[in-house]
Amino acid sequence: MRRKTSIVLLAVGHACVDIYQGAVAALIPFFVAERDYTYAVASGIVLAASLLSSVAQPVFGALTDRWAMPWLLPVSTLLGGVGIALSGLGGSYGLTLFFVAVSGIGVAAYHPESARVARLASEGSHSAMSWFSLGGNIGFALAPLMVSAAIGHGSLHWTPVLVLPALAGAALCVPVLRMLARPQTGTAKTQAPRSADDVASFVKLSLAVVFRSIVFTGLSTFISLYAQQRVQGSTTAGTAALFVLFLGGAVGSVLGGSLAGHYDRVRVSRWSYLLSVAAVTGVLYAPGAVMFLFIALTSAGLYVPFSLQVTLGQDYLPSRIGTASGITLGLTVSIGGLISPLLGHLADTTTLRTALTPLIAMPALSWLLFRTLPEPTAPGTRTATPASASASASASASARQDAQSRTAQGEDVRAGVRADGVEVEA
Repeated sequence: MRRKTSIVLLAVGHACVDIYQGAVAALIPFFVAERDYTYAVASGIVLAASLLSSVAQPVFGALTDRWAMPWLLPVSTLLGGVGIALSGLGGSYGLTLFFVAVSGIGVAAYHPESARVARLASEGSHSAMSWFSLGGNIGFALAPLMVSAAIGHGSLHWTPVLVLPALAGAALCVPVLRMLARPQTGTAKTQAPRSADDVASFVKLSLAVVFRSIVFTGLSTFISLYAQQRVQGSTTAGTAALFVLFLGGAVGSVLGGSLAGHYDRVRVSRWSYLLSVAAVTGVLYAPGAVMFLFIALTSAGLYVPFSLQVTLGQDYLPSRIGTASGITLGLTVSIGGLISPLLGHLADTTTLRTALTPLIAMPALSWLLFRTLPEPTAPGTRTATPASASASASASASARQDAQSRTAQGEDVRAGVRADGVEVEA
């Protein structure tokens, strides 16, 4: 019961933080409309959010490998929210980049420690980790709706309203940390022996996540503008496209955890990337409203492996779980933002569809890398109780052997009672 409550609260807190990752992309059309930014300049905002996050997440991951820092959860949540809240104030491009970068650092600090805490709370369950990831997907999906509700009928000066999810998320962290700090009555956890780090497989996994990041970040940056072009400038269509892209990830995360219970994680990820190749093609070239169906399929296909990649990374590097989480949740995910300005520049010189077409190859590259990956054995933990069946069986066997030994030596042992007067099981 405690595990379920902790995972639910962590998932909701994760949603509150990832609203600010999704908010960056959701703000792009408003920056373009209100400040006359070009595609390349606007995508620089995504770059600012991604650049520091890319560098900072592995650093925070390495720190959490050495010291548990649960206080990072509420602090980083607030930092992520404050950065986005201030990003719309003033007209300075430099200040906008600075505040978005501050938000990116907050997001970077949150994910490695939250992944460590979630793994502890989930006790190694793939399904529980998928629910934790689901929270982030829901946050992404809510971002365009919240941004649209806050500033859709006003101006960027309404961005301070967006700090509210951060306040809620920080408050939710407190009961989780208190729950996990309390020892569980009547149980003692023993860590199973850790296997050796498989660095080669982790590097291949990280490259696969990089290619996934490029296609997802590229689409999330420009899909709203692309949908507006396809339906003659409708801002509603742009918001709907971004919402579908993020919401499909929620479905994909839960589906990934469920499938991992029946098939191994590597195989499930391989299938989903193969599906994503066709889905991204449909987003760019399917006619009319059918585009929205392919947006949903793309999102689900890219998110089925998401939580599985986190646990795979942790199992490939069992001695450095924080570092593994920082890279799979941070560096490799955020690095997609580094490509966005290149896509923006290409869109300025050609067309948006032409700029997005190379994204079709990205999930294909991830699929090729997953074909070379092994399925690791999760280190996990096991729980032993003083009155466990195995302990009882061992004690009974020992008592029977003792009784038989004494009988063989001619000692008088009454039925059910040892010579020293202690009762044993018949």
